[in-house]
Amino acid sequence: MQNKKIKRLLIGTNNKGKLKEIRDLLPNFVETLSTSEFKLKSPKESGKTFLQNSLIKSKYFSKKTNLICLADDSGLEIDILNKKPGIYSARWGGKNLDFKKAIKKVYKELEKKNKNWKNKKIRARFICALSICYLNKKIVTSVGKVEGKISNEPKGKNGFGYDPIFIPLGKNKTFAEIKPSEKYRLDHRFKAFKKIKKFL
Repeated sequence: MQNKKIKRLLIGTNNKGKLKEIRDLLPNFVETLSTSEFKLKSPKESGKTFLQNSLIKSKYFSKKTNLICLADDSGLEIDILNKKPGIYSARWGGKNLDFKKAIKKVYKELEKKNKNWKNKKIRARFICALSICYLNKKIVTSVGKVEGKISNEPKGKNGFGYDPIFIPLGKNKTFAEIKPSEKYRLDHRFKAFKKIKKFL
């Protein structure tokens, strides 16, 4: 499939924050549709890695709509928690994907691991796996990462998900405190996008 042909793309996510970020990263000439327009629920993410889960979603949504689909699977890995929440990042927010709840769980787990964790540098990273599929055929996949540390408390009102507690390497502000235009140039999703840009 020639890259020139991807002018119409289904974004395989029901997460509004993620949908907005992906749309902002895509070239203007690409017409995007969202899964909510088709009233599609997300498939069961049974993969063991971000990339496997991304492919499950892009193939599933593509088959359901007969459209080329770009899907993202991303999350936060915290070294001291054995890389959790990892692929379960969204699920830590419960059925309603409540990230305030998920952030509280992160702090609770850190407290259990080390009562003195706030005085230590808690290494973490955001990972994003992207895949573009048409029906059962994989067109392209990529993975992007951004290293950083966990903030002692949630800060900032921008972004979504775990952004209020993640401070990228070399910065002293969380992703939620940084302007979206600056965050896009730093984050894991942008890094993954750079690798697949030639297909769009």
